[in-house]
Amino acid sequence: MKRRKLLLICLLIASALGSKMQAQELLSNVYGRDFQLLNGKWGAIVDLYDQGRKMQVYKNRKPQDNKQFYEYSFDGGLTLNVPSDFNSQMPELKFYEGTVWYGRHFDAPQANGKRLFLYFGAVSYRSRVYLNGEEITSHEGGFTPFQVEITDIVKEKDNFLTVEVNNTRTTDAIPAMSFDWWNYGGITRDVMLVSVPQTYIKDHFIQLDKTQSNLIRAKVSMSEAKPGMSVQLSIPELGIQQTLTTDANGTAQATIKVKKLQRWSPDAPKLYDVTITSNNDRITEKIGFRNLYVKGEDIYLNDQPIFLRSVSFHEEIPQRRGRAFSEADATMLLSEAKDLGANMIRLAHYPQNEYTVRLAEKMGFLLWEEIPIWQGIDFKNDATREKAGRMIKEMVMRDKNRCSVAFWGIANETATSAPRNEFLKHMKQCCLDIDSTRLITAAFDLVRFNRESQNFEMNDSIISILDMVAINKYMGWYHDWPLTPDKAIWNVAPGKPLFISEFGGEALYGKHGDAEVKSSWSEDYQAQLYLDNLEMFKHIPNLRGTSPWILFDFRSPFRFHPYQGGEWNRKGLVSDQGQRKKAWYIMRDYYNEKKAGK
Repeated sequence: MKRRKLLLICLLIASALGSKMQAQELLSNVYGRDFQLLNGKWGAIVDLYDQGRKMQVYKNRKPQDNKQFYEYSFDGGLTLNVPSDFNSQMPELKFYEGTVWYGRHFDAPQANGKRLFLYFGAVSYRSRVYLNGEEITSHEGGFTPFQVEITDIVKEKDNFLTVEVNNTRTTDAIPAMSFDWWNYGGITRDVMLVSVPQTYIKDHFIQLDKTQSNLIRAKVSMSEAKPGMSVQLSIPELGIQQTLTTDANGTAQATIKVKKLQRWSPDAPKLYDVTITSNNDRITEKIGFRNLYVKGEDIYLNDQPIFLRSVSFHEEIPQRRGRAFSEADATMLLSEAKDLGANMIRLAHYPQNEYTVRLAEKMGFLLWEEIPIWQGIDFKNDATREKAGRMIKEMVMRDKNRCSVAFWGIANETATSAPRNEFLKHMKQCCLDIDSTRLITAAFDLVRFNRESQNFEMNDSIISILDMVAINKYMGWYHDWPLTPDKAIWNVAPGKPLFISEFGGEALYGKHGDAEVKSSWSEDYQAQLYLDNLEMFKHIPNLRGTSPWILFDFRSPFRFHPYQGGEWNRKGLVSDQGQRKKAWYIMRDYYNEKKAGK
């Protein structure tokens, strides 16, 4: 009997420790709350042989007498910028994949009754977080946020925060071992100390009805599951001052009729000031309202069919060969897309910085967001599926109030199989569990030319679960033309809107050569390739958008040719130095024609 009691106690302790180790459900809109940034210079230790945990680097111990010493120190050594990747900050770390320890001191003045959360915008890829020598949470995933409450363990003065970061590629990671972009590691986004009341506004989701333009649907969740709490929703410009009351789960909901609402669109990206107030908490937010749905083969934005003039880019500033992380970085990337004439960005192939998402909304871009389910994923592995589900939920939780987000992307270039189909169905359901209003899509590279029918076709049953079917097809680059572009007829996903999510080819800026020779790596070949593809697009009856791959040349370890620079994917419309190639002007003219309705 005593043994059973002891076993039960041990299990309870293990369970408590296990729950403590997991990152917690995300606060919505951290930038609209009371927060302190912990960005800046952090001490750093490069741990090539993964000895830091054994040495208890996270304790940051100091010699207490003349006989003591430790074989590590954050003081007087390497410092790294946070946020940023570690690969771009030192030549010695350019190709590094492994563990880096980050450490810094901070104070946390505590007001009575306040709760404190440590919030990370993203850490790439695996991380363990330690506070004052104790591990407090861990997270896997390089592109989504996580948080942990530290109210009961933080000190008012001189806390030491340590983050163990590892970007080593593994077979069970998402993405897995092989992917066509640079594997930047580090604390790549803001680190924040967020302060909230004891009972706080945990979450909110405020949006226009999917189809009706006079109904705003609001859902607000409190941190305490208690009925009868009052929550006020205010949108002054619309004359809305509504009181909501929580149910037994601490959730309050309302449907509000609205008059004279100006709907958000790429041409008029209107945002409204929104305030949510409880007895002791208050959140401010800017929210836009729009209707988005599919009818037949058309995508409707605000009850009008829209052609998606899209482009993709990586979260990278090629000129400095580093991860994009600031609003200034977002401005550079999005301004180039705006000049191209784009009304949409496919944020490939992972959720990008919140600065990019929010600025895109202000500038009038629709967005496609996805997690990196990109080839090489073990679809038979239940643990991988659950991991992917958590990542996609973190993405949806962060950005569900951004009206610019039009699509949740659940996969890119995956091979047909029963396990893959079940995996993608799970991804879709994870999105719908939080947000049933966005359109669900995925990108495929499975379209083939049928020589008997002389049509381009695709056979994949999973497209039945999608609102829009997207195709990556590199005609003229990875695929030779089986017939002239003007005779290239597509019969793919009839009855659904079709989107060309990737096309293009590589060219080195300033290199000229034969427009018919692939191996010339010339702007001339790339330009002709674009003209041929645009001709082919005329023969896709359900085509509702295009997204050339890609806006900027980007770093990739896949590439070995001297014309690629040894580590660059040169498919960009713009070079790594910011020079526009010939194909950029071809796409700009095409998008200007589409905008004019031609």
